[in-house]
Amino acid sequence: MRDGRLRRAERRVVVEGPHLIAAALAAGLKPIAVLGTEAALAKPELASLVRQSRLAPVVLSPAVFGGIADAETPPGIAAEIPIPELGRDGSMVFLEGIQDAGNVGAIIRSAAAFGAGTLVVDRQCADPWSPKVLRAGMGGHFAIGIRLVDDLGAAVAAFGGRTICTVVHGGRALRDADLTGRIAWAFGAEGAGLSPGLLARAAERVTIPMAGGESLNVAAAAAICLYEAFSRPGAGS
Repeated sequence: MRDGRLRRAERRVVVEGPHLIAAALAAGLKPIAVLGTEAALAKPELASLVRQSRLAPVVLSPAVFGGIADAETPPGIAAEIPIPELGRDGSMVFLEGIQDAGNVGAIIRSAAAFGAGTLVVDRQCADPWSPKVLRAGMGGHFAIGIRLVDDLGAAVAAFGGRTICTVVHGGRALRDADLTGRIAWAFGAEGAGLSPGLLARAAERVTIPMAGGESLNVAAAAAICLYEAFSRPGAGS
């Protein structure tokens, strides 16, 4: 299911490969269908996933499976699953205009690893449920709530805690930032950064001190910020 509009309308998505299927099953999601090639389904570890799904797999020829799969090297097994309605307590993450699928997926992975509850993206971001974002997320999609909104500014305004924006220069050093209480992080596209409207809504602007060179990749910056909050006692709660 490569059409983003269809994914959103049907609230279902195809995940490829044993790692993502295992993560979905571990999160309690019940697949709608399991697809695979005869050779892949004969492997013990993949056969075990099929048994966990409690579904009879749809066996496809390698050519047909390759036409369905998005990965350059098709893994031989995929599952159609409902897009989960998840959410948990913890910090929030807002993403504005980040179009690189690898960056969006990596931020989702870091957000899940460091205890964020919900990630909110605007329409200019890469579709969080696209195949490339799913692969980069490495299962993080099934550990946090993910929302797509038309008006990110309104979503930030509706957030009940403090929003912290990252800026390349001129912000408070991350190590000195107040990360106590309920917080949300806002990250923007590389180059353009966050819009003036979103920056104006920030309770605080932070900068990651560096020895020099180019600014950090947005996914790396997000991972550092999320870890900083996660590692401090009492932060982000």
